[in-house]
This record gives sequence, C-alpha cells and structure tokens, in this order.
Amino acid sequence: MTVQSLEAPPAAAPPPAAELERIRDEIIRVDRAIVELIAERVALARQVGPVKRALGMPTLDPPREAAVVRRASALARESGLAEEDVRYVFWHLVGLCRRVQMEGEGVRV
Repeated sequence: MTVQSLEAPPAAAPPPAAELERIRDEIIRVDRAIVELIAERVALARQVGPVKRALGMPTLDPPREAAVVRRASALARESGLAEEDVRYVFWHLVGLCRRVQMEGEGVRV
C-alpha cells in the first residue's frame, strides 16, 4: 500500500513570453504613476510661484534646490539606487518646476 500526498502539485511557472508581457505591463503601470507624480509636483510648483512673489521671495532659490536634490540622493541610497543617477533626474525635475514658476512671472522659458 502506498501513501499518496495530499499536497497540491507545485504550480508551473508561466511561459517566458507571458512572464515578459506581465512584467512589461507592470513597467507601463509604474511609468504612468511616475508621470502622474511629476504632473502633481509641477502643479504644486505652479502654486508656489505666486506665494513666493507675494512674500517678495525670488523664484530661484539655489540652496533650496540643492537641498531637494540632496534629499533625493539620500532616498536613493536608502533604496539601493545609484545616487548620481537619481540626482541627475532630480536636477531635471527641479529645472522643470523652476520653469513653470518663472512662466508665472511672465518669463517665457
């Protein structure tokens, strides 16, 4: 008499092409979320411009911009990402946000 296992057989791995498609779909979802977050950040920067002007503050604030990039660099380190690459992305993001603030001053950039 043999004893049969009551455990379910192990699930078969999905075919490689299906796995690739699933991963690519996830990348598309993440890319969409990143773009939505960038749009949200730009909208907030657009709101900051008039507040800075009302306070008599300049649009350009290099120490603040550098602090933002340093903070992103620290977050990259904590996440195991290359700090230099994240700094590069954030300098571009800061530049984009600076431009929308300057557009509110009537400066065409």
